Parts: sequence; C-alpha cells; structure tokens
Amino acid sequence: MDRFIDTEVEQFARDHTEPETDLYTRLREETYRAMKSPQMQVDLIEGRFLKMLVRLTGARVVLELGMFTGYSALMMAEGLPEGGRLITCEIDPKAEAIARRYFGESPHGNKITIRLGPALETIKTLTDPLDLVFIDADKPNYANYYEACLPLLKPGGLIVADNVLWSGKVLHPDDANDHAIVAFNRLVQSDRRVENVCLTVRDGMMLAWKRRFAGRELYGGSARARRRESH
Repeated sequence: MDRFIDTEVEQFARDHTEPETDLYTRLREETYRAMKSPQMQVDLIEGRFLKMLVRLTGARVVLELGMFTGYSALMMAEGLPEGGRLITCEIDPKAEAIARRYFGESPHGNKITIRLGPALETIKTLTDPLDLVFIDADKPNYANYYEACLPLLKPGGLIVADNVLWSGKVLHPDDANDHAIVAFNRLVQSDRRVENVCLTVRDGMMLAWKRRFAGRELYGGSARARRRESH
C-alpha cells in the first residue's frame, strides 16, 4: 500500500486513538520482520474501527476474508461478546502460524476459528447467518466474495471491505487489481440490497449495510415499504 494520506495528519489521528497493547505491538513488529508484504497488515486505526463496528452492530458471528497475521481478527474478537465467534480465512501457512501464537496469548483467541484455504471454498461450507463480514483478501475476487457473502448476511448486517481507494489508483486504474477495486466499488454503489458509504480511512473502507427488506418490498413494492426502507 502506497501512502497517499498526509503522514502528519495520519499520525495525529493515531495519537488520538486508544493505543495498542503490548501484544499488538509485538505482533505488528514481528509481521514487519517476518513477512514479505507487511504493509498488508491492518493498522491501529483500522483495527480499533473494526472492533468498534463489531460492538456497535452487536455482532455475534463475524467472517473475515484475509487474516494475514491476525491483527484485525484479534481486534474484532475483542469486540465480540462471550460466546461470539469469528471465522477467519487465510491461504499462507506462515501467516497462519504467526497468528495462532498471538491468538494463544489473548483471552479472546478462543473466539477465533482459522480456516486455511481458498476463502470462496470456505464460504460454501458456512450455514450460520453472519452479522459482519470483513473483506481484505485478493482484490480480483472482491466482487465474488461480496456476492457469496451477502446471502449469508443477516438483514441489518454489515459488510466492510478494505483498500477500496487502493492508494488513489481508483482514479486512474491501470492493472487488474486497480480495475477490480473500481468494479467492486461500482457494484456496491449500484446494489439496491444495501446502503453504503465509502470512507477515507487509511487506504479506504467500504461499508455496506444490508437492507431489512427483500423481494417485492425492496424491488418496487408499496410506497409505504419504500418509505420505511429509507429509514
């Protein structure tokens, strides 16, 4: 991820966010020592934001696509109540090994289940309704992840996608990743099944809230239903 937000402003925001504990500091530092692309790791501000979203939505079942070394999974697990569950998907065994060690140190680690393998295959095995989904995996599959998860998401549930500004490359897309992110943003923006907001948090985060109406009520039902839908 190339930095395109003013570093001093970003540091000000970080300085005015609840600081990370020693466990997260060690996890971040090990990630930067051991992994080839450590910038993929969610940072403090995003992590705290995700934890806050889990709490604000009252989520009990969370799905994460793209665990990496586990910073975001552990933050979201902290926001879950006792008995809450987080399923996280990863394809890199080295990243998984790091994440497992830190999950083992945390009192919230027992809420997390790691599924090693392609995320789309894992999604096919899920049956329980989801309260929140965090997408932070390979960019060409963003639209596929979204379409696969939305039917499993409860009405009133939330999908959060990371890197949707893609270091500003969405303005002048060039390669396949650039175009995939642009297409994903357009898909969410045009999807009447959700309400959405695109945020300028770090590398951009898209929030898509699944509407509580479906079928005839959502797609052209009564005027009363359409008025209710807007609230």
